Amino acid sequence: MGTVRVLLLVLGVALLRTAIAAENFPNRPIRFLVPGAAGSSQDVLSRIVGSKLSQQLGQQVVVDVRAGASGVIGIELGKAAAPDGYTLIAATTTLFATLPALNAKIPYDADKDFAPLSRIASVANVMTVNAGIGVNNIADLVKLAKAKPGQLNYGSAGNASPAHLAGAMFDLLAGVKTTHVPYKGAAQAMTDVISGQLQYMSTSPLVAMPHAKSGRIKVLATTGSKRDPLIPELPTVADTVPGYEITQWWGVVVPAKTPPAIARTLHSEIVKALQSPEVRELVAKLGASVQPESPAEFIAFMHAERTRIGNLGRQANIRFDE
Repeated sequence: MGTVRVLLLVLGVALLRTAIAAENFPNRPIRFLVPGAAGSSQDVLSRIVGSKLSQQLGQQVVVDVRAGASGVIGIELGKAAAPDGYTLIAATTTLFATLPALNAKIPYDADKDFAPLSRIASVANVMTVNAGIGVNNIADLVKLAKAKPGQLNYGSAGNASPAHLAGAMFDLLAGVKTTHVPYKGAAQAMTDVISGQLQYMSTSPLVAMPHAKSGRIKVLATTGSKRDPLIPELPTVADTVPGYEITQWWGVVVPAKTPPAIARTLHSEIVKALQSPEVRELVAKLGASVQPESPAEFIAFMHAERTRIGNLGRQANIRFDE
């Protein structure tokens, strides 16, 4: 009986401490861990949201960029962080959809090691081509690829990257065969699209549009399921190749076992930040749209993305470790 009383007392003390912590949260700076490169989309988006959260919470939100191994180094740090609400983690398509979907050997479980809060934003990429290959639309690109099987090259930031998946999906749905050329970064690949060493590439509109305006490349279409409201003049790839859809998204998660009350507070503040006009405007300037949602909606979305990418990976024989 004495042991039971001690256990109940310990449990009561723990619950009381948790309640006090939640009531006083936050009372010190919050780290926003970015598992990616400095200057990357998730870095910029995390700084936009983090700055707004700092204003709302009255505590500094410090962005901590940790690059390496496609973001796995940073995500491991997030997995090991204390589940107290003082570490936010930027979630990406690659880390929470592509790698788990393609059964990569990763040192984390996207479902069990983290608690999702909300997406931050999503963006459709654009299909670009070298300006000198005589292609003016997606139908032209399909026709050229069919006339020259295996001879058109497309670039990406690496195996299983969004641009790789975009090219693989194009091959499958358009019934063509093109050649994937992986690079260490998207910027290098775009340089070769401009020079003509690559014939086409799917990339961010933020990267592509300045080159298109200068005439160095042509932008043919967006890769979403419907026209992008930020560039409504562009058709979609799906207008010509039915079923085509490749988007990138970013979100926020916290370590598993973060107290529910603290997670609810963080979710509420993140949604509030995303709904603010200034954040919407800044995100729109990156070519993206804010995507505030509930944790349940975010979980369902990620599971659907993994299923979709996993099916594509099997059909196109995409392996992350190839």
